[in-house]
Amino acid sequence: MTIFARARAILLAPFWTLQLATSAKSFLDHPLIGSPRLNRLGLHRARVRAADILCRWRRRRLARHVPADWRAAFDRDGFVAIENVVPVAEFAALRRALLSYEAPAREMRQGDAITRRIAIDPQMLEAIPALRTLLSRRDLRALFHYVASFRTEPLHYIQTIVSHCGEGGPDPQETIHADSFHASMKAWLFLNPVRAEDGPFTYVRGSHRYTPARLDWEYHRSLRDPVSIDRLSARGSPRAGPEDLAKMGYGAPEGLAVPANTLVVADTGGFHARGAAQQAGERVEIWSYSRRNPFLPWLGGDALSLPGLAERRVGWLWSFRDRFAARIGQPWQPVGTRRAIDARVEEEGANGAA
Repeated sequence: MTIFARARAILLAPFWTLQLATSAKSFLDHPLIGSPRLNRLGLHRARVRAADILCRWRRRRLARHVPADWRAAFDRDGFVAIENVVPVAEFAALRRALLSYEAPAREMRQGDAITRRIAIDPQMLEAIPALRTLLSRRDLRALFHYVASFRTEPLHYIQTIVSHCGEGGPDPQETIHADSFHASMKAWLFLNPVRAEDGPFTYVRGSHRYTPARLDWEYHRSLRDPVSIDRLSARGSPRAGPEDLAKMGYGAPEGLAVPANTLVVADTGGFHARGAAQQAGERVEIWSYSRRNPFLPWLGGDALSLPGLAERRVGWLWSFRDRFAARIGQPWQPVGTRRAIDARVEEEGANGAA
């Protein structure tokens, strides 16, 4: 180690140490999280276990606000699927409004798939009052909070997945993985039916529970040289094959083919994937996301969840990453004013949803 590198390590050591009490997860980029010696002593396992204990404690405090059948389904499976979450008489009008809305969009390519997102911001909520009513429903907000284990407002988008687009190679989201070492919430309200061949959301039931077998698996994976494994696992989003799932005592992944107007809310600390689409196509949904520092003992206290601020966060995040793209990267590229889906696919989806 050079003198410069040694001095840098000394200066950054307090910062790296403090990050152990945050959601930092990269074995590749963090010298303590990726330290084989510290992980042999149980560092990663201890972080996973502590985050899980705190998550379960927070969820117990939030549980009474969630409808009992939703809570039971989530506690058992790690996700909830709610059909006809929007009243049937209102869904068609809401769907038309969302699919015809034009706004600045961003796209990211991963393999041969493109993800397009349009922020649900104050302008969209003003233009589509039914969307504001939906996202402010107390039962849905309580479910989002319970799964996230925090009383914070998710980020909301209109999201389109364009599958088999170009020659980009395999889509990494189609590999079974966990998003991190701790709980986080993602939700999909599908505006069109999702068939098995369309690449549905896929989940390993019960894998949101950090059992002793899961903790052992986490321990052993923390001992591997991060340079020797795939980059996404090394960056803290572990991939798991059939043998890994069997070692942890979990079953096989299940694709959720669902009708339009189905809301799926899941803990993506459990193992999941985007199902492999069998043909080119577009899937469109209201997509919501919430992840917070797993070591916080309190439920709320997030100033950015306040009304007037919460709905502006996506724009602020995009602008921040644009400004510092050279240092932190910006995978979400602006593609101009767009609709969520083109007219041809919209018409086909409407026929399927009818």
